[in-house]
Amino acid sequence: MVMREKSILAIIVGLAVAGQVFAEDWPQWRGANRDGVWREKGIVQKLDNLQVRWRTEVANGYCSPTVAAGRVYLTDRLTKPAQVERIHCFDATNGKVIWSYSYECRYGKVGYPDGPRASVTINDGRAFSLGTLGHLFCFDSAKGDVLWTKDLKSEYDIKMPVWGIAAAPLVESDLLILHIGGENACLIALDKITGTEKWRALDDRASYSAPIIIEQAGERVLVCWTGDSVSGLDPATGKLHWRHPFTPSKMVLNIATPVFENGYLFVSGFYDGSLLLKVDPHSLAVKKVWRRMGKSERDTDSLHCCISTPIIQGDHIYGVDSHGELRCLDLLTGDRIWQSLEAVPKDRWSNIHMVRNEDRIWMFNERGELIISKLSPEGFHEISRAKIIEPTEGQLKRRGGVCWSHPAFADKNIYVRNDRELICVDLSDAR
Repeated sequence: MVMREKSILAIIVGLAVAGQVFAEDWPQWRGANRDGVWREKGIVQKLDNLQVRWRTEVANGYCSPTVAAGRVYLTDRLTKPAQVERIHCFDATNGKVIWSYSYECRYGKVGYPDGPRASVTINDGRAFSLGTLGHLFCFDSAKGDVLWTKDLKSEYDIKMPVWGIAAAPLVESDLLILHIGGENACLIALDKITGTEKWRALDDRASYSAPIIIEQAGERVLVCWTGDSVSGLDPATGKLHWRHPFTPSKMVLNIATPVFENGYLFVSGFYDGSLLLKVDPHSLAVKKVWRRMGKSERDTDSLHCCISTPIIQGDHIYGVDSHGELRCLDLLTGDRIWQSLEAVPKDRWSNIHMVRNEDRIWMFNERGELIISKLSPEGFHEISRAKIIEPTEGQLKRRGGVCWSHPAFADKNIYVRNDRELICVDLSDAR
């Protein structure tokens, strides 16, 4: 009898643990590991009869939602009666506001002034929000109390990018790492508890690309695609391990996040094409595999990404070119294998956000459509598609508006926003 009770208890504990594993949060830009991978199971195979669990009103902004501990975080902007940026925390089960904080923020000459760009990063009970002009806040993530704050623009003499600061904060151990483009401080690291500076590095211009952490030669390496280089640093000290120049031909328009897979590091920009680096597994060094760039944003070679971050899958790269062309490249050469115009209508900057779940690629395009697909060297295979939210014109006043904000996938839901609302759509197969 005792053995039977122990067996039943073990099964219950096992199921509980399994539930924790498969109910994964999305606590930062591009997910738990900042790699665009959604690891939950028990999700729908077809997008039929999707149910909106809730919707709540928000204002304008590019910021992607993040989800942690039953809460959803988002930033937006109001222009009347005053210009303010706001940080919101919603209940993930019903969309009700738990807390909200606003502060004055006059954009001035910021291009595409729809609202904040950087996702709120959640870590150890803290929410880190970085605004378009460098207003940095550390909140108690549950209560909304301000634990500390900094005006990075004035403190670090930031050379403000044309479209403002966009890279989401990155937490590594006890450090908060920021890509801001300050004077001799393109990258900075602060103590996440106190906000005290721990190091600053690089005199590069800022880009809009979020930094990532990779494993190289047995060490954690901070990788950042700045306005002038792809660089690898020691995240604990800011020491430069390696640097590969990436000088823009026209202007800094590096938005996509660096992609690291199977020892290869890939970046791609709208004007300046793509670069593939081989990361040395035994020493802190990289080697160029190829760099390809077309004659113009229309006459492109290989891949010229704008907003969308590509993916590496096996021996191929999949990404969205300058005018919405979904492409497959040979990993080692950059040669184009195929191109498809099925996933999103062709237009300048036409965008798709891609997230991997097992062998399927979930796409959210700028028309507000969610697509389940498979990508292979043979082509783009659409499994299912559904319109889940309407485009709005704040982010782009063309083609009837767009949905450019990256969605969050957590708790078997998708959380997605436009300039009017944040919605939660149930993607569980137990609907």
